[in-house]
Amino acid sequence: MKRYLTLFFKGAGMGAADAVPGVSGGTIAFITGIYEELIHSIKQFGPSAIGAWRRGGTMGLYRHLNLAFLLPLLLGIAASVVSVAHLVTWLLDHHSLLLNAFFFGLVLASAVVVARQVSQWRWRHVMLLVLGICMALWLPSLLPAPTETSWWMLTLAGAIAISAMLLPGVSGSFLLLVMGFYGTVMEGIKSIDIALIATFGAGCAIGLMVFSRVLSWLFRHYREGTLLVLIGFILGSLPQLWPWREMVSYRLGSGDQIVPLDYRYLMPSDYSVITGEPSHLVAAIALMIVGLVLVMVIGERSPSPFQEDRTHV
Repeated sequence: MKRYLTLFFKGAGMGAADAVPGVSGGTIAFITGIYEELIHSIKQFGPSAIGAWRRGGTMGLYRHLNLAFLLPLLLGIAASVVSVAHLVTWLLDHHSLLLNAFFFGLVLASAVVVARQVSQWRWRHVMLLVLGICMALWLPSLLPAPTETSWWMLTLAGAIAISAMLLPGVSGSFLLLVMGFYGTVMEGIKSIDIALIATFGAGCAIGLMVFSRVLSWLFRHYREGTLLVLIGFILGSLPQLWPWREMVSYRLGSGDQIVPLDYRYLMPSDYSVITGEPSHLVAAIALMIVGLVLVMVIGERSPSPFQEDRTHV
């Protein structure tokens, strides 16, 4: 029962993080020590599940899919999306600077926690880190910019967003924002729009089936290189969370939703002068420290997410 509750709350943390553009639920999975088991468990959904059911019946399928792990985690994510995510999106609308400060500290510390898993640092590792950073920074500019919300674009958006959510440091919510679907999807979830949720969910299912297999293969064959690129992804997401910034260019998405294209990153003192808004320096730094400490404590207590679990490969 304790493990189920723990997984439920880890899932709730992932769901809350995924609601914030710039933060990835995969980052929460990393720092709580469940990332690789999550990837391997998702990978089990496919043709092999039919064979497991034929051999062992319902219990064989239950064990094959690792549902003892996935069910409480998914319940936590779902509970967060319909409850905590509402609070997070409200904070994003009314106190975005302070919320970004907290998540900036959280994500920065998560990069440190993950970096501890690298056995021995070498100069060639810098290239992989830079690759991850560049991919995180350039990915949004490569995404399509739809002019209308069609079912196939919504399905594609679901596949892209869920794939990003599996990557620590790459925010599925931010990519939805870039594609112009963030507001549409969040409002659909809040209003329980079954058709929209089903279409978006179909895309998510496709993305999970494909991308989980890619990640699992990479971890099995190129574990250290994959780990280094993912650290780069985490570091590359930090500019999206810098609290003191000013939007300098944008475009209008579906429903006249503002989609940021570029920001100017400022020092706290300059932020107040240029924008006329308070910098909340003391509160923001305090929240950064809270995020840092929280992740460091969780990282110390959680098992390494890179200790291979042979039962789920």
